[in-house]
Formats: sequence, C-alpha cells, structure tokens
Amino acid sequence: MAKNEIEYIWSGRKCGLFGLPWTFTRYFLTETKFITREGMLSLDEDELELYKVTDKKLVLPFWQRLFNCGTIILFVKDVDTPQKEIHCVKNPREVMKKIDKQIELQRDRWNTRGRDLMTITGGALSSGHHHHHCDDDDDNCDDD
Repeated sequence: MAKNEIEYIWSGRKCGLFGLPWTFTRYFLTETKFITREGMLSLDEDELELYKVTDKKLVLPFWQRLFNCGTIILFVKDVDTPQKEIHCVKNPREVMKKIDKQIELQRDRWNTRGRDLMTITGGALSSGHHHHHCDDDDDNCDDD
C-alpha cells in the first residue's frame, strides 16, 4: 500500500535521548486504526482497531517530561496486542486527545463500549458455558 493512500490523523516517532526522534519506531493514527512500524530495512507493523480499546493510561516519567514527552498505554481486546505502549512521544496529552476522539468515533460507528467488548473475545462471558467443579467433600457444592 502506497503511503499516500492512507490519510493519517497523526504520526510521530518514538523519541530517544533528550527527546530526539533517533529511533526507527514510527506511530500512525488513522480514522480506524493505530499502527506501529518498527525497523529501518526490514519493517514490522502492528495494527489495532481503535474500537477495541477498552482503557488508556498516560505515563509521564520525569526524564520524559523534561523534554515534553510521555508514554501512552492502550489496553485492547486483541489477541496479538492486549496492551499497546506508545513509547516516549512528543506532546503526549495532545496525542492522547486525538486517539480518544478517534476511539469514541469508532465506538459510535460500531455501537460498542468497553463492556460490550467482553463478548468479542470469546471469554467466559460470551461462551454461554458454565463449568462446574465440585469435590465430593465440598459441603457448599451447588449443582446449577
């Protein structure tokens, strides 16, 4: 896919020493996805659908704050990437606002909220199966 085919709402680099973008990790925010691209010659890309984000966290360590950087952590209902760390980006509060806005737009589009995502993963809430384990010596054993 050519770079100009995707419209990015935000893109940035992971910053290194003194807040300078000397690393080969890039971040891209589109209307529907957050993409992490690592590498220079060989690339490794990871995408996550924004509507699957269940929670966010902003981490502002002292050394990152000195250079107006911070780390954003996204908690995602995704098998490959349950937690996405957006390491040491410039203007982290502004970036988080942009991500928040797109998450809300996608949740509205897909009519989902955090609690709705529990059923997407195929966990106990969505399976409908009740597993009952009981020892013979257990007086509090109920057969549902």
